[in-house]
Amino acid sequence: MPDIVVIGAGMAGASAAHFLARRFDVLLLEQEDQPGYHTTGRSAALYTQAYGNAAIRALTVASKPFFDSPPEGFPDVPLLTPRGLVLFGRADQSDSLEGAFRDGRRFVPEIRMLDSGEVCRLIPALRPDYVAGGVFEPEASDIDIHALHRGFLRGVPLRRNAEVEGLERSGRGWRVALRGGDALEARIVVNAAGAWADEIGELAGAAPIGLVPKRRTAFTFEAETGAWPMAVDVDEQFYFKPESGRVLGSLADETPSPPCDAQPEEIDVAMAVDRIERATVFAVRRIERRWAGLRSFVADKTLVAGFDPGIPGFFWCAGQGGYGIQTAPAMGMTVAALAAGEGLPREVRDLGLEESALSPARCQGGAP
Repeated sequence: MPDIVVIGAGMAGASAAHFLARRFDVLLLEQEDQPGYHTTGRSAALYTQAYGNAAIRALTVASKPFFDSPPEGFPDVPLLTPRGLVLFGRADQSDSLEGAFRDGRRFVPEIRMLDSGEVCRLIPALRPDYVAGGVFEPEASDIDIHALHRGFLRGVPLRRNAEVEGLERSGRGWRVALRGGDALEARIVVNAAGAWADEIGELAGAAPIGLVPKRRTAFTFEAETGAWPMAVDVDEQFYFKPESGRVLGSLADETPSPPCDAQPEEIDVAMAVDRIERATVFAVRRIERRWAGLRSFVADKTLVAGFDPGIPGFFWCAGQGGYGIQTAPAMGMTVAALAAGEGLPREVRDLGLEESALSPARCQGGAP
């Protein structure tokens, strides 16, 4: 019998299992044949310390040492590749730009404000008559998602096509029933089921955390580009970046969706193309590829990690939203430390993060 069963082998579950396996006997369950199929494999991940609220930024900063120097046995490739990030805005978005600069400076001292000319020199496709200014984060980097995910999965026992359909408290912890009639037992269940996390919580008898899966659509098109930073509208109304000789674009949409195999909507692609063409010299004649993924949030858009206050041995690791990949190392360390009863790791505690900010109790109407 494993000490811990982790439900969900996307980035959240894989990173949690990686760090838990240093302390416990762990089994990772994945309902699909391909781990990370629904969200992890569909992300345009960028490591940026200027994204998200204070708790997210603390977890992102705490993850940097792992990204820079992963442990022996991880794929022998760099996990981060320098890219840079420009948050740009029109004249009517000047307040948003000033706010982004002010908030970003807390964790990113090298962040700086740009005028219109500086923005357009970094990203020549932007129209000078559209852009009034920007905020530049030079150290933002592309994340090799697949290398990171494979590294976390390496060495952790994984059972694919293992859909959980029942959770029941037993004398030794939990009985986990799988579709097809099989079952197993574990002392602790870690719920890292992504968009399905509240459904898994319901199986365990836990109060929901109010998880809302939200669809985001992305696509690629041909265009002449250079080694430019990622370009993001400061109010996150759309973004684009050069990628493998093409441009990856998105409406940056957050459309509520039931847990499902998300598919791109034509209206979202069309709106993104319109916004990109208004802001740039690009003429999008043909969409080469399009896809969608689900990003799941709770109300305060902060990640959830901790034991359920009413269900012994049931641990939540959910609500990663758009931050799950850049925070994965620190979240994995946090899950392992909390599951062992040690409180938050020093790496995140020293950045001002408190356990109550992650506790599932805050989402269930109770005190952590």
